[in-house]
Amino acid sequence: MVGNGKMNPSSEAGEEGVKSLLKWAAKYGIEVSESCSSLGLGHCLGVSCFPGAGGRGVVALRPISKGELLLKVPKSALITTDSLLSRDETLSLALKAHPSLSSTQVFTVCLLYEINKGKASPWHPYFLHLPRSYSILAAFGELETQALQVDDAIWAAQKAVTKAKYEWEQAFTLMKELKLKPPLLTFRAWIWATGTISSRTLHIPWDEAGCLCPVGDLFNYAAPTEDPDSFENVENWQNEHAKDDLDIHHSQRLTDGGYEEDVAAYCFYAKKNYNVGEQVLLSYGTYTNLELLEYYGFLLEDNPNEKVFIPLDLDMHSLSCWPKESLYIHQNGRPSFALMCALRLWATPPQQRKSIGHLAYSGCPISKGNEIYVMKWIGKKCDALLKEMPTSVEEDKSLVHLIDKMVEYENLGEWVKEASAVFGGEFGDNNILKAAYGVEGDDELTSLVRTKMLIDRWKLAVQWRLMYKTVVARCISYCTDIINSLSTQ
Repeated sequence: MVGNGKMNPSSEAGEEGVKSLLKWAAKYGIEVSESCSSLGLGHCLGVSCFPGAGGRGVVALRPISKGELLLKVPKSALITTDSLLSRDETLSLALKAHPSLSSTQVFTVCLLYEINKGKASPWHPYFLHLPRSYSILAAFGELETQALQVDDAIWAAQKAVTKAKYEWEQAFTLMKELKLKPPLLTFRAWIWATGTISSRTLHIPWDEAGCLCPVGDLFNYAAPTEDPDSFENVENWQNEHAKDDLDIHHSQRLTDGGYEEDVAAYCFYAKKNYNVGEQVLLSYGTYTNLELLEYYGFLLEDNPNEKVFIPLDLDMHSLSCWPKESLYIHQNGRPSFALMCALRLWATPPQQRKSIGHLAYSGCPISKGNEIYVMKWIGKKCDALLKEMPTSVEEDKSLVHLIDKMVEYENLGEWVKEASAVFGGEFGDNNILKAAYGVEGDDELTSLVRTKMLIDRWKLAVQWRLMYKTVVARCISYCTDIINSLSTQ
């Protein structure tokens, strides 16, 4: 896991910060204990650090069985729009004059308003635990956005930024009316609040904006491992993707728990068996790496739900009954079921399509010649994609390594100078330095913090494009192997 999304350590770092959070949590009825060597959550969990696997997370203190209740967080501890409004008449009255704001915008304003109270807020100890920044796509600047290199990803980042700015501008009048402190009125503060809600909220039945769940958000992410393309027949495939079409980001936020009315608490359950010392993970749902970056600000190096889309001709789409989002390359380089069906039919002479179409739609190869033709077409398309990229897989690997070495340099300028000698375009006209130091009025400390956040986002962009290219390269190898195998039969 790479990046600084949900797993990011708190701003009040270290064991003392966790102790402070758990002490506060106990007052709200969240089962915690400090009697174990690890900082305890209930009777079976602890808080620990997992370098390279999400950072701070939850550890099993004893063997845990699949389906076992892990943690209960009472409704009184949840942060929701309702819980914030019920405590503040001023906020409630002010919101009535702005009915056009979405539920998420309202929750964002409410969160910033509560932060504005400082220590007077009952959730202040929890707020201290939250990350100070998020690397979600809405936080990307032009440098990081262009570093993604892939048109679809660049468009996703630009759309996320545009949407965030529009929503901030819509809510700005309300925030001024509420007399938020100047730093909390800024777009940067809005992005922070948006990132908090996007990466940390859990689904609740009474508010589509979700809830913040103190202590419950210490769990790191595990991607669902079910293969969405392993269907025995077309009926199963269609049924599964019909479910996908109904999937809404917030309604599927957590698949290993939920709010339970009978106990008035958010309950978390083990998704598998765990041994003592293992990190206990939860799934927030099925996401590609671009989606993880958009909503959570991190990536998975080995994401079983990754999808890479390659450009297809218009006539391929017109021939296919499959939705566009089902035509992709798997993380392992294998073309999806729907993509193979569509291409097999497209590669069939028009006069034969009606008679053998049932074979294509059932996922069966039509003929050896047809299969070789399709594999050659995919391989050629993927090869062209890689050649069109500004940098190669090896260059991206070297760049990630170079970014990691940045800490060895006394200042950013020296690092940029050496990097420019190796990588030309990305460092042209001192783009990195301009982006890092381009904000007037910042003091040295603020500039350093801003620079670190920018470098973190830029590294994520480079890592994402590297993962994308790696999948494309795997697809070329897969197609070549299939062609060679068929040619010898």
